[in-house]
Amino acid sequence: MNIALAQLNYHIGNFEYNTKKIIDHIQLAKDKGADLVVFAELAICGYPPRDFLEFDEFIGLCETAAQEIAAHCKVIACIVGLPVRNEVLAGKDLYNAAYFIEEGKVKAIAKKALLPNYDVFDEYRYFEPATQFECITFKGRKIALTICEDLWNINNNPLYISNPMDELIKQSPDLMINIAASPFSYCHDDERVVVLADNAKKYKLPLLYVNQVGAQTEIVFDGGSLAFDREGNLLDEMAYFKEELKIYEVEGDVIKGYTPKTHRTITDIEQIYEALVLGIKDYFVKSGFKKAVLGLSGGIDSAIVCALACRALGAENVMAVLMPSKYSSDHSIQDALDLVKNIGCQHEIIPIKEAANAFDNMMASAFKGLPFNLTEENIQARCRGIIVMAMSNKFGYILLNTSNKSECAVGYGTLYGDMCGAIGVIGDVYKTQVYQLAYYINKDGVVIPENSIVKPPSAELRPGQKDSDSLPDYDILDKILFQYIELKQSSSSIIAQGYDDALVRRIIKMVNTAEFKRYQTPPILRVSPKAFGMGRRMPIVGKYLS
Repeated sequence: MNIALAQLNYHIGNFEYNTKKIIDHIQLAKDKGADLVVFAELAICGYPPRDFLEFDEFIGLCETAAQEIAAHCKVIACIVGLPVRNEVLAGKDLYNAAYFIEEGKVKAIAKKALLPNYDVFDEYRYFEPATQFECITFKGRKIALTICEDLWNINNNPLYISNPMDELIKQSPDLMINIAASPFSYCHDDERVVVLADNAKKYKLPLLYVNQVGAQTEIVFDGGSLAFDREGNLLDEMAYFKEELKIYEVEGDVIKGYTPKTHRTITDIEQIYEALVLGIKDYFVKSGFKKAVLGLSGGIDSAIVCALACRALGAENVMAVLMPSKYSSDHSIQDALDLVKNIGCQHEIIPIKEAANAFDNMMASAFKGLPFNLTEENIQARCRGIIVMAMSNKFGYILLNTSNKSECAVGYGTLYGDMCGAIGVIGDVYKTQVYQLAYYINKDGVVIPENSIVKPPSAELRPGQKDSDSLPDYDILDKILFQYIELKQSSSSIIAQGYDDALVRRIIKMVNTAEFKRYQTPPILRVSPKAFGMGRRMPIVGKYLS
């Protein structure tokens, strides 16, 4: 039996696009001699559809698309994911399911049991967990078909009634197939390989796993579909961050033509780079946008975002706006101009001195007798926000936010100023990782100016200002933030690791009290195991400071 895995980039709710892409790859798999082609979890509607699932018409369009797809499965069979209605009156209205289609008809339906309800996942909001499981019979073989989490064996939730593979293995299947929508984080590919390998070894069955690729707003899918033998050895690993269709010949319990291999090695920073490029590109393509604008300060954060945007969209589609203040240094302007020269994007220089002075003069009587402080600094940042938003409105550019995760975490940013934007490009990238990205981008030649990398970071909103005036050293700050945000460690636990008591408590308080700002920021491209946004939901008025 020849089985094709179709690792594709879908578009949520774009039924015409998704259906055509699936049908085209059915034909491609057929031309390549496949007997069965396998598509990803909820491929027909895209993942995650969220509250689109509450629209009856949306579910109807999924079924209409499935029937159109079925009409093309006459010589070849397919497995494709979609939401299906729960015809029983009890429970949720829908199942997260997959159709097995053969000879133009739906011959079997597999339903997902282990519904993830953590981090970015909220499937139990919409779906009823399956309780009955049947193998698919095709060409005299039995296939144990599961959907994503059903092979992660997470049974610590009382909603999870049973493990599907423990039931399916009783029917003596010949092969496991798992269809997934497994989001990217820079450590998830290693975990994924281990978990799936353990399943193949546990059940003594070869395993084919297909993931989707592409970005859906903040969530990025990295592909990396996999094949394992019955001993849990990795046999093959499909492309990461790219679409691909690949055919595997399965004879008995052997995937032919492959010998065990080692999981490919790629650094965290390389993965983050590719994910961010894909995230920017898909945000624009799927939203119908073409051109981006950003404020370019001469610092490392905006330089990185500009370089990523040029890679994703083409330099001709990126507008960098330099907005020097009366406190900006000459080298910052030159650093920004050097970057523009290196990457070839468009640029404008629009000083904010006159605008900031005008606001200062307007507020002079109200602020009479009060010293210059954060208020005047924020006015400058908001002047810049007005300018880049004006460029966005006038020319149809989409504004890219350039704040990093360290800043987002502690609230080191100005609402309606430098926190403006339609998408947060590096809001899930710590400052120390931003520097690593700079060196990675420069690996084949200077793109990010050296001075942008080595100079002390500064917002340049007052004379001689440096980030270190307000924040701990980033090397220390990021380590404490990682412990608190990604690892969810308490202050006492972090202090026990040797960090200064007062510093830890100060940082955690800054993170918690900045929550109101993060509620008003753009969606952030997710590259870590715990990003700000839908995967980390904290109360604004909560008292708990850990």
